[in-house]
Amino acid sequence: MAEAVILLAVTKIGVALGHEAMSQASSQFSNFITQLTELQGSMNRIRRELRLIHEYLCRMDIRNSNNQTYEIWVEEVRIFVHGIEDIVDEYLHLVGQKHDTGWSTYLKKGFKRPNVFFSLNRLASLVKESEVNLVHLFQAKDRWVSVVATGYMSDSSYIVEQSKYLANTSRSLDEEDLVGVDENKEKLEQWLAGDELERSVIVLHGMGGVGKTTLAANVYRKVKENFDCYSWVSISQTYSREDVLMNLIKELFSDKGSVPSNIETMDISSLEETLENFLEQRKYLILMDDVWTPEAFLDLSGVFIRNLKGSRVVITTREGNVSRLASQRYVLTLKPLSKDGSWELFCKMAFHRDTNYECPMELTEFAHELVSKCKGIPLAIVSIGRLLFIRDKTKEELKRIHDQLDWELINNPSLEHVRNILYLSYIYLPTYLKSCFLYCSLFPKYYLLKRKKLIRLWVAEGFIMRRGESTMEEVAEGYLQELVHRNLLQINERNSSGRIKSFRMHDFVRDLAVDLCHRECFGVVYEEDKYTESLDESDARRLVIHKLKKDIYQSVSGVHRLRSIIALDIGIPSSTLLPLVVEKSRYMSVLELSGLPIEKVPDAIGDLFNLRYLGLRGSKVKLLPKSIEKLSNLLTLDLSGSYVKELPRGIGKLKKLRQIFSDKPSDRFRRDFQCGTGVRIPKGLENLTNLQTLLSLEAQDESFRQLGELRQLRSLEIWNVKGTYCGCVCASLAEMQYLSYLHVNASDNNEVLQLNGVPPNLKRLSLIGRLAEGMLEESPLFQTAGQNLYSLSISWSQMTEDPLPLFSPLRNLTDLMLTRVYNGKQLIFLAGWFPELKNLRLRDLPNLEVLEVKKGAMLKLEILTLVNLESMVEVPPGIEFLAHVKYLSFREITNEFLTLLRQCPRTQGMQWRHTLRRH
Repeated sequence: MAEAVILLAVTKIGVALGHEAMSQASSQFSNFITQLTELQGSMNRIRRELRLIHEYLCRMDIRNSNNQTYEIWVEEVRIFVHGIEDIVDEYLHLVGQKHDTGWSTYLKKGFKRPNVFFSLNRLASLVKESEVNLVHLFQAKDRWVSVVATGYMSDSSYIVEQSKYLANTSRSLDEEDLVGVDENKEKLEQWLAGDELERSVIVLHGMGGVGKTTLAANVYRKVKENFDCYSWVSISQTYSREDVLMNLIKELFSDKGSVPSNIETMDISSLEETLENFLEQRKYLILMDDVWTPEAFLDLSGVFIRNLKGSRVVITTREGNVSRLASQRYVLTLKPLSKDGSWELFCKMAFHRDTNYECPMELTEFAHELVSKCKGIPLAIVSIGRLLFIRDKTKEELKRIHDQLDWELINNPSLEHVRNILYLSYIYLPTYLKSCFLYCSLFPKYYLLKRKKLIRLWVAEGFIMRRGESTMEEVAEGYLQELVHRNLLQINERNSSGRIKSFRMHDFVRDLAVDLCHRECFGVVYEEDKYTESLDESDARRLVIHKLKKDIYQSVSGVHRLRSIIALDIGIPSSTLLPLVVEKSRYMSVLELSGLPIEKVPDAIGDLFNLRYLGLRGSKVKLLPKSIEKLSNLLTLDLSGSYVKELPRGIGKLKKLRQIFSDKPSDRFRRDFQCGTGVRIPKGLENLTNLQTLLSLEAQDESFRQLGELRQLRSLEIWNVKGTYCGCVCASLAEMQYLSYLHVNASDNNEVLQLNGVPPNLKRLSLIGRLAEGMLEESPLFQTAGQNLYSLSISWSQMTEDPLPLFSPLRNLTDLMLTRVYNGKQLIFLAGWFPELKNLRLRDLPNLEVLEVKKGAMLKLEILTLVNLESMVEVPPGIEFLAHVKYLSFREITNEFLTLLRQCPRTQGMQWRHTLRRH
């Protein structure tokens, strides 16, 4: 993992040696050009060496994971690189270079302080000393560190051998030991035995240890004799194409004749030709186990002849993008076992056949808890079961295994194959994903990670590198999807448009990552009564506080080394935490203190020149100090739910700001007209040209005139809008080509909103207030321009005409919420309307008597919520046509309507919920 730290430092040095930084430094330090040249030369030499070390470490593999001398040397490299990172940050702060990579600060008018030149000399000395230390590191490695050879071919063959060993372990289960796979087993057998003559590609997909190889092996043994020839070949991410071809030939030819005598001297073209000729007239079965990339199959697919003989190629993979290789959706995605299946498999592994695999009654409680920790992963269940099989079957021993399971997973040789299967997933990660993966493990077990917040943290930490024209947030979302596709993160929920909303780490994957975090000094977790390592004993740069009751001074030392602090326990004594950080942590880049009852932000916050993320969500802060304007590297300012009503005048100097969260919701369900407020930005809004999120802005004449300069905005909420502002708002919105979310709240329910001009890429729209007559008919948003819109919320418009015909052209709408939108008595959803709609909420329509759904309307609806429709006299006709509804809720209904619901034949067989109206 040191390679990720090195990559971060190399990127920072690259910024420091960029043209603009060097030009600025040369002009400011013209009288000290010799020292400056020497400093820059030393930094450049260090950068070159670090790039070579990075490539060297990337070539190292699992063979050196237990080489203590090597690991000590890598630790010293990491400590050295952290020191370089500190020096470069000091240099960039001194030079004040303007650059949009996030590493440096903006141009300052200063440099007149008396200690500036002294600081330059000090930094030059530190860099020179570091260069000498780097030479010593290389000399120490040559003298003491003996590593396994790392040539490409030896790397490849070693990893292949490891993969084969792990595959053989997974293939060792007999058919009678398979549990919970009957449906998948039957389906796979049917696909292999099907009448289709075209060569088919079948993919078994799932996370490491879920049983892909075990299932494939058992079916392979059963059906292989139905084919003219067959072969099982193990692939790895560093496979050798030549080796795979030779192995295929050896195995296929061994049953049908002698293996060609000259196979060892054949080049790749000859190997391919030999294999093609052999397979051309035969019905063959090829099983490619543990495929990591589509290219691994595509490189070999040419030899798998399409000979119309009913041949099959089966692929097992933990990578989502490999599953797309399957023919005609021949994909089996293996899921963890059910609770009952997990228990059955555990008992088969842990207890003797002569006891009928039954768990003794006195062990049942701890055994169930032990199995639940495995989260349905067969490999883990089998391994833990076998571990118990050789131990004493006593309550005390089972409790010991349960309490020490995390330790056993990392240290017990009996569980090494579990570690290796999970570790291979990590070791194959590209360098840019390793930090992102480990970062997720710093949060507690079962913690639900939110996509948007995690992406902001990754960007602030410096994990995200620019890619072409994409924003760093877009690149980060790609990183997240890669980790999901590699089955290292598990999706918990998607939003209505299909994007990941929340996710978590599997327990065993997290246990591995926590161990790596500890060994690599990546981050430290503090949890009361469980904390074992002080920051003084670690070079870790990140601290996540899960639980803390004592004063921070008494509990956490070594704060000066930290770059990030995330506090998850809102009960932390907060009076000293922020002052301690401001005083001791000069290089702090992420400060996430949301939920803490902080009342005052110290003036010295401005001294944290490296700060990129400041989270004070839900705090009691009323004012930000003027010194906040000195945080020129700040990317995210989160004040949501705080008491701040106005940002300081110097906020416009923070030109790197990408997100401002300052909304103060008073009604999270947004049923009240005044359901929240924003903040006032008195001056400088037009300077925040990198801003992507502004939630929320309190309307003012001056701020509206400046709003159009924020052309990078993706999300915008505006509160307290008067009708006279609408022309200015529309003119500003026309400049925002990237805007995807817009919320506009009128100043009161008598103000009329006239918003005809809308950005073309708008995806989510929320309007609260009366709408000008004809606005919806005239707006291009509700015509052809609205095809990007998937979420629409209209409130308090109180129309007299049925609004549904106006919304019906929005064919891609997935989420529709109407609150006090209509004063009429009838709403009818016609056939063909809202074909993609999944979530419909109708609230507070006091005059609505009839709600009808015609057959063919809202064919994909999953959630229907009806709230306070007090005049409705019957259960909605046509509700029985909504075949896909999973959640049906009638809220604030009368007892009379409840009786209608219970007696109505249209709701028979439907699961519905209700709440009664309070009188």
